[in-house]
Amino acid sequence: MYWESLPGWFWAIYYLFFLITAGTAAFCLARKKNRRMSVAAMLLALLLPVVSLWKSIARAEGMDEFEHFVMELLQGSLWAVFVLAGYVFLVAWWAMFLRNKKSSVQ
Repeated sequence: MYWESLPGWFWAIYYLFFLITAGTAAFCLARKKNRRMSVAAMLLALLLPVVSLWKSIARAEGMDEFEHFVMELLQGSLWAVFVLAGYVFLVAWWAMFLRNKKSSVQ
């Protein structure tokens, strides 16, 4: 059986985002800045791809990972809500990190 999948460039960017996020969060922890948020960001950067992969394995044939995620989200699946909340948190964490970096440079 063959399943649809997103293109390779998408997966490279997707996993690079999590790798850079985990590294940046570790950097913030080493500098003792925003410890709680950095620990949460690091844990989510490690956990979200695993949960997404694990839950995407059982998707229907002919459906890619994003379509499966959206369908599960619309059905109110707990894992999809968790993953979406994690993505939102990581985007907010990056916004906070970049805003703090910009203000420290000035």
